[in-house]
Amino acid sequence: MRISSALLFILILFFSSEVSAQKKSTIEARKSIVRSTAISENHKTLLAVMKATDLEELLDRSGPFTVFAPSDLAFENITGKSVDDLLSPENKKELKALLTYHIVAGKLSASKILKAMCRGGGTATFMTVHGDDITATMKGLDIILTDGQGNQATIVVADSNQRNGVIHEIDQVIQPREVRS
Repeated sequence: MRISSALLFILILFFSSEVSAQKKSTIEARKSIVRSTAISENHKTLLAVMKATDLEELLDRSGPFTVFAPSDLAFENITGKSVDDLLSPENKKELKALLTYHIVAGKLSASKILKAMCRGGGTATFMTVHGDDITATMKGLDIILTDGQGNQATIVVADSNQRNGVIHEIDQVIQPREVRS
């Protein structure tokens, strides 16, 4: 009788945590990309970029979008300009190009990216809102994104579902080939 009571207790704990996780996922999915970014501890710079480029409202209301979201650490490691330089008003065009290069129209879950890679013989290309392609490949168990300059970023947290799309956290900032209007 003792074993079955312990087993019953473990099952109750397991199912209650599963229900709690499902509720949390459902609650998070009701938030927009911008609202989830605003409460994230790892994406303060990304939120500042959204505000500086006037894309905050679009990413709050429209969609669906897939956002490959660089962490704050990724922004700190960007080459060429500091984050403060990028956020200055005279660099708004460059900053907008950078942000729109991290966005794909439509909702691309990690499984959709993997399926596209399977159909593409291990490689899939996606058109960004900026108008340039990013390429997805695998390295071990990781999905790697390569930009037009050959820079690579790894998806470190996948499938954060939002009401207007999905966010995948990446460990590097990817960059378009050139800045366009």
